[in-house]
Amino acid sequence: MNIKGISVNVGKALLVSALFMLLSIGVSLLNGRDSGFSPLLISFVITLIVGAFPFIFVKKVPSLSLKDGFVTIVLAWLLSFIFGMLPYVLWGGEFTLVNAWFESVSGYTTTGSTILNDVESLPKSMLFWRSSTHYIGGLGVVVFLLLVMPDASPYRLKLANMELSTLSKDGYRYKSSKVVWIITLVYIGLTLSSFLALWAAGMSPFDAINHAFSIAATGGFSTRNMSIAYFDSGLIDFVCIVFMAVSALHFGLIYAVFASRSFKPLNSTVVKYYFGSIVVLSLMTAFSLIADGGYESWGKAVMDGFFNVVSYMSTTGFANCDNSSWPWIASVVLIFVSFHCGCSGSTTGGIKIDRLLISFKAVWNEVKRRLHPTSFSHVRMSGHHLADSTVSGVMLYIVLYVLVIFVSIVSVMLCGTGPADAVSGVIASVGSVGPGIGELGSLENYSSQLSMAKIIYSFDMFLGRLEIYPILIVISLLFKRDK
Repeated sequence: MNIKGISVNVGKALLVSALFMLLSIGVSLLNGRDSGFSPLLISFVITLIVGAFPFIFVKKVPSLSLKDGFVTIVLAWLLSFIFGMLPYVLWGGEFTLVNAWFESVSGYTTTGSTILNDVESLPKSMLFWRSSTHYIGGLGVVVFLLLVMPDASPYRLKLANMELSTLSKDGYRYKSSKVVWIITLVYIGLTLSSFLALWAAGMSPFDAINHAFSIAATGGFSTRNMSIAYFDSGLIDFVCIVFMAVSALHFGLIYAVFASRSFKPLNSTVVKYYFGSIVVLSLMTAFSLIADGGYESWGKAVMDGFFNVVSYMSTTGFANCDNSSWPWIASVVLIFVSFHCGCSGSTTGGIKIDRLLISFKAVWNEVKRRLHPTSFSHVRMSGHHLADSTVSGVMLYIVLYVLVIFVSIVSVMLCGTGPADAVSGVIASVGSVGPGIGELGSLENYSSQLSMAKIIYSFDMFLGRLEIYPILIVISLLFKRDK
């Protein structure tokens, strides 16, 4: 194993966290050196020293193999979680050791679950650091594979196939080095655009930048206890809906729209299905709210339906209302979109729409084969034939995803958590959604959950964010003996 190469690349990831800790210290100074100053300063010094340490001894960084790359990715995330929890632990308050770990993992994985009963009790510097973990994790999860992997095309092809999406291949017809810049430009562009729009809609600059971090990363941390509902603004709700929906699209397609100055790149089966499902599921939710949810205004029902469906589907997890007591049809819709989620090539979690659409087409294709055994047919996506290996890979991933959810639900229930909370919490954690339904709904938090359950939820967030396989690969490497 290439220890030198792994340590240097893990150091780079920690230095990124140190940079945002430094920015958070700046926020503290601008606010009269608030109570977050000392915890952030100590955390910054420790993270900076540990992150820079490998560069002292490694003069020339050897290239990484595929195995080294996977180990680097997993270690970088784990150490980011550990060093990211330092400001929370040192600040105190509601942050016990388990709670600080949960909050850090939730931030970096862009899940957006929280243990805080009173978010607004945090100083602005800590709120900024909390949002920064979203921003680091949102960009890192998309770009990091390309940054640490070797340039050899067979390796990159294998990693690209993990996404298992024709849309991904169409969206990134560029060299890997350019892909990194494309993703970064789109990410920063979404952040700046949503920041300016939220500011113009009535948010303060501080609230706007923190919520923009969450939107671009499809995270969900807010500076307010009531999340977006605090602002009580239809215009802010609308701005959030638009940017949450866009942020869940494939970043390569967003870049292609601006590069070509045309919406033609969005003429894709996956994109049509994505927006079509938003409309259908949002209207279903609105009908349910009118029929059984006590809503009297269609305008309010439609707005809340669209906001919550887009929030859960994009895995952002913002709240513009309390959905904990919604009727069962609306709750089932939210559970479904927590599986469903956004497009591949974005920062969203979940199974991804691409895989789900491929699985639907694969089932229909199998029905046709059984009706016409002598016929020759393939699964098609956006005019392309998908290889049988790609389709089978999609189906295997979905089975693995559901298996992880099943095992996690059983584990959480064995810890003493009720069935409803276990199902809701696990699905929301594996899908990086954040809020669930019922007692873990949009305006609730995870503070009342048992410590062991929080640890399991944290592991689920990690599994879901890295799409399971990288972690399984590293675990297999730990137990594998080289012959």
